[in-house]
Amino acid sequence: MMTQQELEKYLWGAATALRGTIDAGDYKQYIFPLLFFKRICDVYEEEFQKALEESDGDLEYAAFAENHHFIVPADAHWTQVRETTTNVGLAIQNAMRRIEKANPDTLEGIFGDASWTNKNRLSDETLINLIEHFSQHTLNLANVADDKLGNAYEYLIKEFADDSGHTAAEFYTNRTVVKLMTKIMDPQPGESVYDPTCGSGGLLLNCALHLKEEGKEYRNLKLYGQEINLITSAIARMNMFMHGIEEFKIVRGDTLAEPGLLKNDQLKTFNVILANPPYSIKSWNRDAFVNDPWGRNLWGTPPQGCADYAFQQHIQKSLDKNNGRSISLWPHGILFRDSEAEMRKKMIESDVVEAVIGLGPNLFYNSPMEACLLITNNNKSAHKKGKILFINAVKEVRNEKTMSFLSATHIDKIFSAYKNYKDVNDFAIVMETKKVLYNNNGNLSINLYVRPETLTSETIEVDFSTGYSNWLQSSENLRHSMNQLFENK
Repeated sequence: MMTQQELEKYLWGAATALRGTIDAGDYKQYIFPLLFFKRICDVYEEEFQKALEESDGDLEYAAFAENHHFIVPADAHWTQVRETTTNVGLAIQNAMRRIEKANPDTLEGIFGDASWTNKNRLSDETLINLIEHFSQHTLNLANVADDKLGNAYEYLIKEFADDSGHTAAEFYTNRTVVKLMTKIMDPQPGESVYDPTCGSGGLLLNCALHLKEEGKEYRNLKLYGQEINLITSAIARMNMFMHGIEEFKIVRGDTLAEPGLLKNDQLKTFNVILANPPYSIKSWNRDAFVNDPWGRNLWGTPPQGCADYAFQQHIQKSLDKNNGRSISLWPHGILFRDSEAEMRKKMIESDVVEAVIGLGPNLFYNSPMEACLLITNNNKSAHKKGKILFINAVKEVRNEKTMSFLSATHIDKIFSAYKNYKDVNDFAIVMETKKVLYNNNGNLSINLYVRPETLTSETIEVDFSTGYSNWLQSSENLRHSMNQLFENK
């Protein structure tokens, strides 16, 4: 049985085989489908052998569909592709399509649309090397359990995000922020969880893993997601299977233009929604949203240059009316921009805003901007009604290279403040909703209500390198803000 470290090193080795051949941002469209292809073939063989032993060597019985998670046709098996030496890409593509066709209810389209037959990008030699690399180890359940493979899959997602940079944000959310979001939402067994822009499915999966860690039943958690990018939505589905999750539905499509999760010709509603939507989208159909057939313009129509409140209203409309709760990760602009002031005030007036949490900078990929969490609840506890909790956790962050993360201590401190829902000196404050509306005209900017402890004259001295680093960061923040300002003009 492989150790976690051995497995991760082995899988990352497949990516290094592609270095110099294709762009790092494209690794995922080839590595993930090949990994999944190898996994289901190895598990099929494992199930086949088990069925053979149970039936005293009955080959026909061993091939019955009920003995297998997925059907792998004989002419689409990994071993068949491995024997191919010319037009290897075509052999891979044909095998994947046959497997999808043999499992229409579960695997349709799951291998994506990578250009396997383009020899200018991937020669036969490169593909043979990749296949031989994956053939070194058997990826069945006996050798690699679901949780171990799932962890390795998440490791690959993280590594691809770090390696590709410019494509990272579309399918990867900072995992320490994911952990905090999941703790705050606290999904319970049997509940439905939805991510309207699910990327690789990390937010959804973490809800199941959260329950598993707590020793609660996680297999009856109902997971739903929508993702616009074809390969990313396929990766999300593979991610679920790799973790042993089978009760889920991931649909592909534009959530604002064509929401794909419906019930009785209306938006399906959910107990819990976690989201990290793409921010400040400019190319979206604002005209259609004015008369949205799904009734999502609860508070109004966002400006063309920024669809953030279109996503936030989609989230709110998709919440169960009785006990729905949501948490979404945004840049701070959603809290105070003038162009969204009227919508924001209507949101606050509806008394669904439970808390606003300010996080530190660099928690978004390729962006120094600070992040915030907006939490809404359709069933606020009595002591929370008419109130909003503000937490200024901008200093609760650890910087590492170009990325920041939340330590366990940071997560515990923020979560405790949210859970207690009380004032904490220089960190958290509970404000009456009417004061937010009338004293500050609905401005949710966290610094208006609570600031981290101000430095005294005894504590402001810093060494030159730290001061210079801070100055560079401030300059970068200003540059980014100015770019954002001019882009929104």
